[in-house]
Amino acid sequence: MTPDPRLTEAAYQGNALKVDQDFYKRIGEQTEKRTLVQELTVQIRSGQAWEVPAGHVCRISTVDGPQVGDLNLWNLHDPRERFWAARTRQLQAAHLSTYDRLWSTLPFLRPMATIVSDTLAGYGTDAEGGRLHDTLGTRCDPYVSQMLNDVSFDYHCHSNLVRAVLPFGLTEFDVHDVLNVFQCTGLNDQDEYFMKTCPAQPGDHFEFFAEQDLLVALSACPGGDLSQPMFGSGNEDPVENCHPLNVAIYGLDDDLTDGWSEPTSPRYLGAHGLRAQAWS
Repeated sequence: MTPDPRLTEAAYQGNALKVDQDFYKRIGEQTEKRTLVQELTVQIRSGQAWEVPAGHVCRISTVDGPQVGDLNLWNLHDPRERFWAARTRQLQAAHLSTYDRLWSTLPFLRPMATIVSDTLAGYGTDAEGGRLHDTLGTRCDPYVSQMLNDVSFDYHCHSNLVRAVLPFGLTEFDVHDVLNVFQCTGLNDQDEYFMKTCPAQPGDHFEFFAEQDLLVALSACPGGDLSQPMFGSGNEDPVENCHPLNVAIYGLDDDLTDGWSEPTSPRYLGAHGLRAQAWS
C-alpha cells in the first residue's frame, strides 16, 4: 500500500492558522511608526516581569553578547490563560520565527502574540540540525540541577521566573513551559535533545505583537550562551558566558493596527458530552 503523503505534512491545518503576513510585516518593518513606552534590562542570571498592552510590540535584544532567554506569557487579567508551548509546537513549529504565533492553553486556545521581527530568521537549520527559538525543551530548574548534579542553585530560569512574577500575585505553580528565545537546539541521531552555542550577536532582536493584554516574564538563562554543557561531570561555572538582555515595549500608530481586533476563543460550548444529572 502506498502511504498517503498527506500524513507527513503538517498534522494541523485550517483557515484559523492562516496569518495576514502583510499586516504583521508592516508592524515589523515600519519602526518609524512606533513610540517607546518602556525599556528595561534583564541582568545576568535574573528574571523580570512586565506588562505589554494589546496592540503593542515587545522587543527582546541581546546587549553585549549572545544570551538565551526563557519566556513566559499570561493573560494580564486572567493568568489561567497562559502560553502553551506544546500546542504552539503542533500548530506552528518546534522552532519559531516571523509570523508564527504563540497560542494559549485550554479552554482559551487563541493567539497570545505573533512574531513580527526576528533578525536571526535566516539562520535556518545548521549542520547538526540546530535551529533557533526553541519550544522543544523547557526552562532549566533547580530540581533537575539537584537530581543530575547534586547541586543546589537558586538562579535557574524556573527560579528566576518565580521571583519575577511574585509581585504580580503569581507563584511557582503559574510558571510554565517556555519559549527559549535565541536558543539553538535540536534532536541528535539518538532522538535526544541537545543545546548548542547561541549564535546571536549584540543587537540581534526578537519581536512579538501582543494580541491581548499580557503579563510577560523573561529569565536570562544562567547558562548564558550555552557554549558550555550545563549538566554532567567536569562542568565549570559558565558565568563568563552570561550577558544581559534588553526589553523594549512600543506603542504603534493607529494606522498600523487599523482593522485589527483581539483574537477570540473557539466557539466550543465546553459541554464535553456531559449531561446534567437530574436528582430526585
